Amino acid sequence: MEQTFKDSDEQQFSNLDLFPGTSWSVLTEPVPNGSIHRLKMKKCTTIHPHTHPSDEFVYIISGTAKTGNRVCEKGTFWKTPAGVRQDPHEAITDIELMTIRLGSMGEFEGLC
Repeated sequence: MEQTFKDSDEQQFSNLDLFPGTSWSVLTEPVPNGSIHRLKMKKCTTIHPHTHPSDEFVYIISGTAKTGNRVCEKGTFWKTPAGVRQDPHEAITDIELMTIRLGSMGEFEGLC
């Protein structure tokens, strides 16, 4: 076993068709179905309310987001325990997040 590295020029973003205006770069899969990833959301993009069956950790790298009734600026960190419903995540400005999800994606409300 050895260390692995992924330089910024190797971190390719792909669109998340489920959420127009979003793209992500998966850096690694720390546990089965989990991910550590960078997520970009364009201004005015919304991710619907949802619940993950595993813990999730989010850090705002840049921009301003609103999650529920909380406005979160660059440098804000939050943890959501498994099974806790998250209110919509709205991009007030273009934002970039670093997310660690320790299991599968879960269910999103309001999707066809």
